[in-house]
Amino acid sequence: MRLTLAFLAALPILFAQDDPPSRVARLNYIDGSISMRPASLDDWVAAEINRPLTTGDNLWSDEASRAEMHIGSAALRLGSRTAFEFLNLDDRVVQIRLAQGTLSIRLRHLEEDQTFEVDTPNLSFTLLRPGDYRIDVNSDQNNTVAIVRSGDAEASGGGQSVTVHSRQQARAGGVDTTNYDLIEAPVRDNWDQWCAQRDQREEHSESARYVSPETVGAQDLDLYGTWSEQPDLGGVWFPRGVPVDWSPYHYGHWVWIEPWGWTWVDNAPWGFAPFHYGRWVFVAGGWGWVPGPKVVRPVYSPALVAWVGGPRLGASVSIGGRPGGVAWFPLGPGEVYVPAHRASRTYITRVNTNIDINVTNVRYVNRTAPRAVTAVSEDTLVRSRPVAGASVRLSGAQLEAGQITTHAPYSPQRESLAGSSNAGLRPSSAAISRQVVVRRAPPPVAVPFSNRQQALQADPGRPLPPDGLRTPDAGRDPRVRPATIPPAAQAPPVIAPSRRSDEYLRPPDRREAVRPAIETPVLVQPRPRPVEVAPRRAEESVPRPVDIVPPSRPVEIAPRRSEETPRIQHVEPAPRIQQVEPAPRRAEPPPVQAPQRIERPVERIERPQKQESPKREERRERPAPEKKEDKPKSDKS
Repeated sequence: MRLTLAFLAALPILFAQDDPPSRVARLNYIDGSISMRPASLDDWVAAEINRPLTTGDNLWSDEASRAEMHIGSAALRLGSRTAFEFLNLDDRVVQIRLAQGTLSIRLRHLEEDQTFEVDTPNLSFTLLRPGDYRIDVNSDQNNTVAIVRSGDAEASGGGQSVTVHSRQQARAGGVDTTNYDLIEAPVRDNWDQWCAQRDQREEHSESARYVSPETVGAQDLDLYGTWSEQPDLGGVWFPRGVPVDWSPYHYGHWVWIEPWGWTWVDNAPWGFAPFHYGRWVFVAGGWGWVPGPKVVRPVYSPALVAWVGGPRLGASVSIGGRPGGVAWFPLGPGEVYVPAHRASRTYITRVNTNIDINVTNVRYVNRTAPRAVTAVSEDTLVRSRPVAGASVRLSGAQLEAGQITTHAPYSPQRESLAGSSNAGLRPSSAAISRQVVVRRAPPPVAVPFSNRQQALQADPGRPLPPDGLRTPDAGRDPRVRPATIPPAAQAPPVIAPSRRSDEYLRPPDRREAVRPAIETPVLVQPRPRPVEVAPRRAEESVPRPVDIVPPSRPVEIAPRRSEETPRIQHVEPAPRIQQVEPAPRRAEPPPVQAPQRIERPVERIERPQKQESPKREERRERPAPEKKEDKPKSDKS
């Protein structure tokens, strides 16, 4: 076989480029009508399962509809009439624009260097710890309700910042000046119960033994397949319910997603993790997925395949009535994946975990495996049409005439980005253009696809570098405005709820530790129990501010006024404690009783030595003869 490794010669020119993000979001559940708009398009199309989502992508959930997506182990759920957009999504930042609707987030893991932010028209909501969160934005009024079921978050906007703890909710109204109301979280409704049921199916997973929880799509492996230990491969996952002639990268279609390029979208409900992580192998009469080593942060790939062909896939190949086309087959265990986009050597090492990238000869075990190679025409690829109905099988001679490449050398069209021919419902203009409060400045807006289509045609099949996707010339997004938090207000006021306020006053977290603790007044609502001033012990002579303040007004802890000092001293009941104190009386009886207990044994010892009256001795001797006289009386009888 004359299969050259042209991509190995291209490696040195890729090392100095910027790397794309290593994680994406996956749309894995749709109920009702869900529409999507890619970053650089104005068209709204019907959303599809397993479509990767990244910075700039929009989603709209219509009336009586809901959707679910995952970013690693984090689950995001959209309620009815929800306008959602990723302002930024990379390795360290998840920034979401929620113009209206309901968004629930189950955050299971958050690194020290990661940020998770939800921006609404009234406040910017930053998640500080793993937990369960919900944000509701009213479409008619400028009101936002952020609920923390578990965890901690921070609400910023209108020149102030408020920390929201577990079992609390923050209500915010207004645009320029935000009014906060921090109260107890409400009881769970039907939406919360549905989200809890979705979370329970992900808690206990057998797949967690083989893949990292941060692997997007790992939540569906247990439901649609089984694991088996194979020699020299370790854990191998085999899908259930697939056709007899099934093969990977065959039942789905291709879309163009930047900055990765041609991306595979599979039709199967479980078809995400096995097509963007790991490798495939034909073993035991069927295809199995090998996830590879278990890593903490797996690196996403658009499609782990080796491309064959180009504009002419051999002189004798004709696909769909047109000469030429493109073919591909899945990479096997240990085979190097080289992306089509520009990437550094570090990125290539990470995406090929525990694989030697300095190879000179690759065997490609799946090239001759049953039904491994799939070939389609250029039109099928570029227009994002289904592959299974338009593919052909190549013979050994046709495959030998091809050449192994890193990418399909065809430029994308507008249909390549949309990925779906079905038009989607468009949200209202108010939801699209409504401004939101941002605490972190998002990247510039994406350059329209029509403005860079000519640049993509200059190097067919290769995505543009990041500076060609989003440039500063595009300007700042008019739909966002800074939170305008002054430096002095970086320490947010801690507002306790009305029920058991001391239960929620937790120690500051890693981000609150650097803030001044006394500079901002702490507002604490009064406790429901009556105020008791006296009596107090000496060490409690200075009562806490919560106990002495009337219920009608809040308490300012610092600074204190000089008037409060005499008031506290006047309440001290020191004289009463001295008069009632019975300490000296209780101390006298013990020394009196002690000598009495000691004299008693002394008297017992001295009694046999004293012989004051001989009469007592005679009385003691008299009973002896009386007993002797009794004996004759008994004889007479």
